[in-house]
Amino acid sequence: MKTSSIVALSVAAVVIVAGAFYFVEVDQTRETRLPDVDVSVEGGQAPEFDVETGSVDVGTTEEEVMVPKVEMEEETVTVPTIETEPAG
Repeated sequence: MKTSSIVALSVAAVVIVAGAFYFVEVDQTRETRLPDVDVSVEGGQAPEFDVETGSVDVGTTEEEVMVPKVEMEEETVTVPTIETEPAG
């Protein structure tokens, strides 16, 4: 795996962990109430929440970095071979 891929995955993991702890604030604004059950049933109510989230800006930039150059050249080497004959 390339170093840049590892760095990108690490940054993504840090952003996700930071989001879990710092970017989301949840405040319950209404309590849950179960339906009253007697001879008749009245409707219940789901809880209500106010949610505030942070923001993350993702982009690209061009930077000068050292990149290795690989040159290919043809060379004769010994390689294994397999010969087969059909049955019959």
